[in-house]
Amino acid sequence: MALPLSRRLNPPDHFSAEARGALFMTLGMGAFALEDLAVKQASTDIPVGQAVVIYGLVGTLCFALFARFKGERALHPAIFSKVMMLRSVCEIGGRLFYALALALTPLSNASAILQAAPAIVALGAILFFSEQVTARKWLSILAGFIGVLLILRPGLEGFRASAIFAVLGTIGFAGRDLATRAAPVSMSTAQIGVLGFAMLTLAGAVLLIFSGGTAPPEALTWSFLAAATLFGMLGYCGLTLAMRTGRIASVSPFRYSRLLFALVLGVLILGERPDAISLLGSAIIVASGVIVLRERR
Repeated sequence: MALPLSRRLNPPDHFSAEARGALFMTLGMGAFALEDLAVKQASTDIPVGQAVVIYGLVGTLCFALFARFKGERALHPAIFSKVMMLRSVCEIGGRLFYALALALTPLSNASAILQAAPAIVALGAILFFSEQVTARKWLSILAGFIGVLLILRPGLEGFRASAIFAVLGTIGFAGRDLATRAAPVSMSTAQIGVLGFAMLTLAGAVLLIFSGGTAPPEALTWSFLAAATLFGMLGYCGLTLAMRTGRIASVSPFRYSRLLFALVLGVLILGERPDAISLLGSAIIVASGVIVLRERR
């Protein structure tokens, strides 16, 4: 039986939330890919810990000013609640351990492990938020992960003991996102951004202690750091809005789009040329996200 005209012109609210959440997540992942590129370029001139501290401090200040512009307190009282303190610990752990993984293991291996985050987040949605995750949704998450592996194709010899840092970093990021979902509604995106970038600064300081020493950034490096701050803030806003809009298990698969953006940036800026298998993996990743939205429709 055909739906009434009003139902066809105005889709249900829950589908609109899923679509908005997917859009926020996709835009956020695109911004994070640009942030990664900017940090990578900046770290060729200064230690990565120094780069993280600089754009972490600038991002904290920008989010604080944005909160004040909206008439909000920069530091929400809820930052000392159990949920937000847990989120801060997860933020620091995720940033710190993943940075160590990038330093000690091959990039492809660390990136492949990080793509397990959507499945971990979906599991957390079941355990802590009583969300129902269907078999089709699990299959779409698995399909996205397979697509990632087709792009990265990590060698078995690369998975050594130090890869545990990537596992811990992935768990940290998943915990941060789940805690974001549980953040008080009264806590705005700007206030969450202040807290998140402050924790990013602390993680960078720890890295700087172990890396030892700083270097004066060149003029071009400052431009990369400014770009990292801008795209990092946009990515953080997109991620936060996504985790607070749609169902967790529905928006999480769109995390895989980060690799698609990285693939495009590699071609356009770094001159990389993906092979047929990488393009097949990209198509599978896109299809996994489409399946999720079609199920919600």
